[in-house]
Amino acid sequence: MDKPVRVRYAPSPTGFPHVGNIRTALFNWLYARHTGGKFIVRIEDTDTARTVPGSLEAILDSLRWLGLDWDEGPEVGGDYGPYVQSQRLETYKKIAEKLIAEGFAYRCYCTSERLEAMRTEQTANKQTPGYDRHCRNLSAVERQKLEASGASSVIRFKTPLDGRTIFQDMLRGEVAFENSTVDDFVLLKTDGFPVYHLANVIDDHLMDISHVLRAEEWLSSTPKHVMLYNALKFDPPQFAHMPLILGPDRSKLSKRHGAATLTEYRDQGYLQETMLNFLALLGWSLDDKNEIFSRQQLVDIFSLERVSRTAGIFNKEKLDWLNGMYIRTLPVDDLTARVLPFMEKYLPPDVRRPLDINYVRQIMPLIRERIVTLKDAAAYADFFFLDNLEYDSAQLLGKKMTAEAVLTALKGAETELSALEDFNPAVLEDTLRHLADELGIKTGELFNPLRVATTARDAAPPLFETMVVLGQARCLKRINAALAKLAGN
Repeated sequence: MDKPVRVRYAPSPTGFPHVGNIRTALFNWLYARHTGGKFIVRIEDTDTARTVPGSLEAILDSLRWLGLDWDEGPEVGGDYGPYVQSQRLETYKKIAEKLIAEGFAYRCYCTSERLEAMRTEQTANKQTPGYDRHCRNLSAVERQKLEASGASSVIRFKTPLDGRTIFQDMLRGEVAFENSTVDDFVLLKTDGFPVYHLANVIDDHLMDISHVLRAEEWLSSTPKHVMLYNALKFDPPQFAHMPLILGPDRSKLSKRHGAATLTEYRDQGYLQETMLNFLALLGWSLDDKNEIFSRQQLVDIFSLERVSRTAGIFNKEKLDWLNGMYIRTLPVDDLTARVLPFMEKYLPPDVRRPLDINYVRQIMPLIRERIVTLKDAAAYADFFFLDNLEYDSAQLLGKKMTAEAVLTALKGAETELSALEDFNPAVLEDTLRHLADELGIKTGELFNPLRVATTARDAAPPLFETMVVLGQARCLKRINAALAKLAGN
């Protein structure tokens, strides 16, 4: 095709966007940006009964969060609008009537009760459920009587009864379907709203879409679309059906595999860069070595040739690993700015707010190696903010120390630290190592109770750097609290 690349992401606001849905948007966006084409967002909101309040906002919010800017669509406009299907109903109605006039469609007056009885009988007879074409060959007189009676109707497509529908898929090559497996599908419902198949084909044509890149689940719908393109004498776009995304056990992806909506991942503290990179690898790869790519690198190297024909595997452990990797590459100021809202939200309620951003900035280098998500920061750093630490006195003793030995060690530390005029990591380490020597104990027998006293943790960030951030006064206060706890006060 010589025409410019124009691809679209056409979500329905019937639920909040999941990883498979947004992966499709990403591949479309990457293809448009790689080829210098246009990325269009179109809202397919004709299934009014299943519309979920707030889902449209969540869809657009997810695109914005990932930086998938659209060239035409809601909030942006464009020459092919409106970009919301419920605002295009007259166009669909006009074309559906044209299909009737030209013999490619017909009105079906079957009631829901008749259709339900038909499906029940087909199932009982082990037949594939599908419309039996009862209204396909009604006479003109029969139609006039039904119209005169006020019977409601849908418009159905007159599917060819024999032959095959063949189309080319950019990933799968030639795909063929026997027409006998496709029933006379509905085009326009009784309420005047089109079904997906009609609106999709009309809009892709009128919006000059060059490539339809969509999920594999739509492959079986494509013969219906090709039939419509042929009936309307529209040139079809090129098709590419993206592989499914499965769980690690190769079953359908679900929440038990760790899958969530994109907004949930954002709210849990996954980075935008991580999700972009991770989603790109669900069904696409450059080679078997490289896995970390920037946005611009993905734009530069993306191609449909490297999209897999097999399912992508959603691996939550890999997502966590990737997010940790990205967190550790962020400059401290950037990480601080991103972590701050999560700390404000998730630190214990008795922590004074607003938090001091400069204090948070000092903490970041100490915990960045440990956190997997931005949300984790609050749990790893809460002791930096609490006035009173909660822990059991047994933690101070460890496995081998006696209460008397720990009291002696902490009293010695309190005395030495009180006398320091320079409170920095090097001075602290030198002072406390000398103290351990003087007391005739191993450094761990001093450092471990000191760590618990100052952080309430058996494992914490580097001790001396942590004490510096806490500050001399707070460290001494916590050591004295530990001494009182050991003394039973």
